Amino acid sequence: MLAEALLCDYTHRMPQFFGQGKPPLGVVFDSDMGTGIDDALALAMLFGFEGKNECRVISISVSNSNLQAAAFCDAVARFYSEPPGGASLGAFARPAMPIGMALNARTSRDAPMLAAPRYPHAIEKLNDTADVAALIRNALSAQFDQNAVVVVTGPATNLAQVLQLPGAVELIAQKVQFLCVGADENMKRDIAAARKLFAEWPTPIVAAGQEIGNALLFPGASIEKDFSWSPAHPIADAYRAFRPMPYDAPSTAMAAVLYAVRAKENYFKLSEPGTIGVQDDGRLKLTPSPEGKHRRLILDPAQSERIVQIYTEMASAKPVPRQPRFRVPQKKEAEPPKATPEKKLP
Repeated sequence: MLAEALLCDYTHRMPQFFGQGKPPLGVVFDSDMGTGIDDALALAMLFGFEGKNECRVISISVSNSNLQAAAFCDAVARFYSEPPGGASLGAFARPAMPIGMALNARTSRDAPMLAAPRYPHAIEKLNDTADVAALIRNALSAQFDQNAVVVVTGPATNLAQVLQLPGAVELIAQKVQFLCVGADENMKRDIAAARKLFAEWPTPIVAAGQEIGNALLFPGASIEKDFSWSPAHPIADAYRAFRPMPYDAPSTAMAAVLYAVRAKENYFKLSEPGTIGVQDDGRLKLTPSPEGKHRRLILDPAQSERIVQIYTEMASAKPVPRQPRFRVPQKKEAEPPKATPEKKLP
């Protein structure tokens, strides 16, 4: 794909190559954008956390073969780089991010949320997207060891392809702390990939079940209240287009992102360790085992209000100029020319 040249350029411009010290946590985000509004809200949350320097979005991909889904992700990434109607981020703007798109997955129909008023993007045809497996592998290769997490909020199609790459399992084990799965109904669309993911993924896995998303609803009132700082906002427009307003939205994908970035904040409880298997109907079953590397998120009712507050705060956060992690060399002012000594007359 033509986008591979952009992918290589973006990877080699990642700041840890020329910066000083350890960068923020790198997050790989893979979703089936367009099938649920929580995927869009979760992506907005990631950019909100990035603005607080808590993480860095290093890869975005879609597991549905849908150009509109990829274009929407591109538009959101560009919005948080140069927001319309807001101050330009100028030299602090993110370089263009390649967006990965699955090719052999089931083609999904265009969703109303993806057809919201158009925002600037660069994806019009297949060659404008990146190969997903290469995108994720290259993004992880650029990270410090154990300084990345992976979030998947749709079918496991793309991550199963990553596992097939030579040396990928070893790379994941070296770079990734854990995988967080937003386990909703869409995971059963590729049961074979899900089984491969839970059987072969080398790091710990934490699953946020649909029961968590149904218990923690994103308040629709936040769209008119908290997103009003921008006269045009792709997330707000997508929310309004997804379903007739007003409505509150399940937040399974948002729960996965929140745990991925703030795992130590005790927003959720964790199940006992075990091994997650995928049943024939696509549901996940955790078999307890002291040696198991898999867990499920458990809702702590005492944290519900706190969690929803974080949802609204991070999803509606304004883009923040990214401070350079290296000292920009200052140009020396040109010294004035020295006066030539006058010659004495004989």
